[in-house]
Amino acid sequence: MMTGELEHARVHPKFFIQMQLRINGLLEIHNGATFVKVDKIDIMKDNSPALLFQDGNGFKTSTMRLGADVIVFSRTSHASKATQSVGLLSYTFLRKTGQDDVIVPMIDFDISGHWAEPIIFSSQDDWSSNLTSILEWSPFTSKDKILEQFEDIGPHGTKIIIYNLWLNDEGIYELSFDDDDEDIRLRDEANRGGQTKLHKKIVELQSHISYRIRYSLRAYASILYLRKFTNFSILLRGKPVQQFNIADDLKHMKMVTYRPQLGIMASKEVAAVETTIGFIKEAPALGVCGFNVYHKNRLIRPFWKVTAEGSSKGNGAVGVLEANFIEPAHDKQDFERSSVFIRLEAKLKQILMDYWNHHCHLVGYQPPGLRAHNALKKHSAKSQMQLPEEEMHLDQPVNDPSANLPHMSNGQLGNGGQSNLPVEIPITGFADGLYNEVISEDGRGSISVELICEENIQLFMRCEEYRQKETELKQVVTELERELEQAKRKRAQLAAHLETKKKQKTMKQQTEEVSLC
Repeated sequence: MMTGELEHARVHPKFFIQMQLRINGLLEIHNGATFVKVDKIDIMKDNSPALLFQDGNGFKTSTMRLGADVIVFSRTSHASKATQSVGLLSYTFLRKTGQDDVIVPMIDFDISGHWAEPIIFSSQDDWSSNLTSILEWSPFTSKDKILEQFEDIGPHGTKIIIYNLWLNDEGIYELSFDDDDEDIRLRDEANRGGQTKLHKKIVELQSHISYRIRYSLRAYASILYLRKFTNFSILLRGKPVQQFNIADDLKHMKMVTYRPQLGIMASKEVAAVETTIGFIKEAPALGVCGFNVYHKNRLIRPFWKVTAEGSSKGNGAVGVLEANFIEPAHDKQDFERSSVFIRLEAKLKQILMDYWNHHCHLVGYQPPGLRAHNALKKHSAKSQMQLPEEEMHLDQPVNDPSANLPHMSNGQLGNGGQSNLPVEIPITGFADGLYNEVISEDGRGSISVELICEENIQLFMRCEEYRQKETELKQVVTELERELEQAKRKRAQLAAHLETKKKQKTMKQQTEEVSLC
């Protein structure tokens, strides 16, 4: 590296721009970490809020979706040598200094002795230049204040401070620290419909863990790991997160064992997978359903709804399984779309349907066969009703139900005894309180009004998610198009420069030939 240049790491700008928030990516258990600490701190420079992540892990670049700037403190020791490092990844710094590459100013110290000694990789000027950049663009105004940040790290560990947190469209911080002193929440989700009087069913749905994980870091962290750990803790704003196993909260549970089929090209045999399935304790009041799929103890896909949209089958049924045989996506928020994934989805749907058909009556739903049988029986009974012709009078009161019947001949309903009016078929479940069901036009089943409301809520929330994803994708496309135009301009410049060099070389050769002559 030439003298005077910043000592830094280079990353392609596209990678920097496309970093996405995955809060749980900061909660990995590895490298011997015994805890992770997540808290809110205040920046003294401008009295703004910042996020603190401290543990035994390395820096996660996905952190950058939380805020514009981040400073990382890391300490490690090998044998008799102990070192500590400071790195600054700042969008504000890059934008205001007009950098084309992602430049990360870094400084290192040797702390094997009694005090911290700078580690010089190129020159003292480069080290000092990096320190100056860090002091100018970080929350800390002196080298001593930077060194103070290592006092609570220990011999091994990492501290990450994210500042200049992002704002939403209304100019308010995306993250809310005031709604709950022991939690960190996504503001837009936490305040959805907060100023209007919500229906009781909506309130109950939003209080369920399946909804709270959308906006509450404490709720999400509570189900992040399948197996409870004894030597590791997550401290969120000073209070430990209590782990919650979804399977422990189910009723009428059943264990289903199956062996995944990975295809003829699979090199090794896969162990059998145990899937726990049951009804949530709120069933049938809430239509929450889906499978919580973990990979190597880590939650990848929560409440995965494998049934078709709009279907009431499976409402209230929740499953839990660990699918180590399938690869998660790079952000660990989903699985890679593969033939193995498709087979898993089909298998889970089969498990859900089998469980529902044999157990739905335990929580008040009618089994599919019985429902269709009752509907047909009641329809037949009403269509065979007979009334004497002499009881039909033109002067019957309007509110008399028989006044709306068609004219009868020989004691039979018109149209050969078949009424052309719709027949109302009241269908109820086995449990008290399950009323107001609506039968479908094809007569194949009934859906309670409450369940329809809940499904509408879920569909609305899913539409909001898709709308947000669409906006994000449009932003990515716009950025990529801009980068493509820049690349084309650079290519044209390089081509012109190369052509000029070729001409100069040709002219030089011709001049040399003339000189030799």
